[in-house]
Amino acid sequence: MQTMPGQTRSAGCATMNMNNALFATLGANLTARILNGNAIRDQIYAELRQKIAALAAAGIRPGLAAVLVGENAASQIYVRSKIAACELLGLGSWLHTPPAAVSTDKMLSLVEELNARDDVDGILVQLPLPGQVDTKRVLEAVDPAKDVDGFHPVNLGRLVSGRVGLVACTPSGAMEILRRSGIALAGANAVVVGRSDIVGKPMALLLMHANATVTICHSKTRDLPGVVRRADIVVAAIGRAAMVEPDWVRPGATVIDVGINRIIDVAEAERIFAKFPSKLAQFREKGAVLVGDVHPGVAEVAGAITPVPGGVGPMTIAMLMSNTVKAARLRRAHTATMTKTGAVAAQP
Repeated sequence: MQTMPGQTRSAGCATMNMNNALFATLGANLTARILNGNAIRDQIYAELRQKIAALAAAGIRPGLAAVLVGENAASQIYVRSKIAACELLGLGSWLHTPPAAVSTDKMLSLVEELNARDDVDGILVQLPLPGQVDTKRVLEAVDPAKDVDGFHPVNLGRLVSGRVGLVACTPSGAMEILRRSGIALAGANAVVVGRSDIVGKPMALLLMHANATVTICHSKTRDLPGVVRRADIVVAAIGRAAMVEPDWVRPGATVIDVGINRIIDVAEAERIFAKFPSKLAQFREKGAVLVGDVHPGVAEVAGAITPVPGGVGPMTIAMLMSNTVKAARLRRAHTATMTKTGAVAAQP
């Protein structure tokens, strides 16, 4: 339940200590409840293991094929973490690494090959792709039934119409955080800062389906701080470091920070972490530090907040695993239905 100004929360010491540890390095006067993405990911993994075991009993092993083009360091880290999650859960996994000079036609041929493989239930094309590759053509070539990223127009259309499909991992992970943390969604005023096809738009649709009243903001929104300040729930997915300032947020609001930005500029670090000496010391030691799209000072105002790292990030991978298992179940159910229908039709 969300805490309002002037109220106190009761919680077990162990839980509070675990949550506060995520912000301990900030040196912050912490008031917000920390929505721990790592803990919720572990809950989801425990549930997935039961589903995977049930599929294994039926002779089915869900499998994910990842396509990583070139040698982008950040992409390599992301893909390795996804493959590691597959291994942890006992899912099949394959990694395809076309060279950075790959053509669109070569990428389309690879996607076609993966579409045809029955042991591949999910296809992940790691973005960004090199400039010479037509990203939209490649993503739209993925079989919607294997589109575990939830980027295909068919799956986006299913989301718009409220039908069963594969939903983009980051927004669905943010929704799991909200639901499993007991944040009231029905009737809540929610503001999504960012309108990307990958996060902002699907996030707004998911919140609408949960009966929230949703406003989508962007760089052209008039009085952006004022709009955000009216929200019960703020989802920051704008891709700008520490953009959402403490005075933008209504005291007691729930804040979901989707951003992850690497700060390497000294002046920027000193500006953002001026009141957080521990974080500034970490920057000076390592020469870089991570921050979300939400200023760390918001933790002193909000009623609940996701940390960076340890918030939405681990949930994105958890929902990729969930989508892979879901795709395996839906594909087999569709095949069984088609077989049954065909058998009935063939009867005299």
